Amino acid sequence: MLPTLRRKLEALAERRDELERLLADPGVAADQDRFRAFSREFSQLEPVAAALADERQARDDLAAAQAMQADPELRELADEEIAAANARLAELDDTLMALLVPRDARDEGDLYLEVRAGTGGDEAAIFAGDLLRMYSRYAERQGWRVEIESASPGEHGGFREVIARVEGRGAYAHLKFESGTHRVQRVPETESQGRIHTSAATVAIIPVEEDGPPIEINPADLKVDTFRSSGAGGQHVNKTESAIRITHVPSGIVVESQTERSQHANRDKAMKRLKAMLAEAEAEKQAAATAASRKLQVGSGDRSQRIRTYNYPQGRITDHRVEGLTLYDLPNVMEGALDPLVERLTREHQADELARLTQEA
Repeated sequence: MLPTLRRKLEALAERRDELERLLADPGVAADQDRFRAFSREFSQLEPVAAALADERQARDDLAAAQAMQADPELRELADEEIAAANARLAELDDTLMALLVPRDARDEGDLYLEVRAGTGGDEAAIFAGDLLRMYSRYAERQGWRVEIESASPGEHGGFREVIARVEGRGAYAHLKFESGTHRVQRVPETESQGRIHTSAATVAIIPVEEDGPPIEINPADLKVDTFRSSGAGGQHVNKTESAIRITHVPSGIVVESQTERSQHANRDKAMKRLKAMLAEAEAEKQAAATAASRKLQVGSGDRSQRIRTYNYPQGRITDHRVEGLTLYDLPNVMEGALDPLVERLTREHQADELARLTQEA
């Protein structure tokens, strides 16, 4: 490990010790906002301190084993312990390097999932519905909650557009690499000739901004329309203009909510999503310069990038951002078995960040 990276780790451990003292301060404990922020930071730094402590112990074990080599009767045992200590140190070096990767403050939070049919007509809408179902099944496996906020059904099934809020610890960390164009190759149910068609749908993952500075919106910048809900919700929802559409004129962002019984509740939901989208747009501006050179363009705003192909005849799913990331397990993936993809993409992201850290060190 480079000395500069070692110093960064030691600085993080010192910060962890400082936070421990601050959390014991009655003045900090009386301020709930500071106490909560310090507690969150402390929990994030605790693994660094623990790994450094394990490394110190492994070095002590190595030194003790090397001292044993001088005794002929203990030399064989010493060689075994030296090998074990060196293996443990190599493992801890990888762990410490991974802990240096900057943590996205939004990783533990909720997200908005937007799926829109692209090229392919009715088949694209059906595929958009399949993607929503895939993510919903994955969320169920994680114990997360999925709530549809707006939906525009396709004429033959699926959705032309559907927007859902996904709530659960770590939701954004798991799904943030899903933004982009998803392509499907299969024989549509409406195809009488048995020909394979290619269709597409776009996915956008937008973090829910719970922390950080509040997004200020000038009411004069908003155009608000009401309309009747087209989805489920009962007689009242479908017969009154309770649905809300808000257009943020300066940015052109449009949000809708139609799942609640009252205009007030739908407006509140729509405003929350608008603020999240404006915050994401600002984050995209800041990240654009660095994200352009990365394989996993988190926060780059590039929704047009073709990231994945779902080939039904071969049962194959290929992620185009990572060389060799092809799974022949399409049926299970569509049932929500996304872990192999999520874990590989996360590792690739960490590798990219570690390479960048090493270059900057």
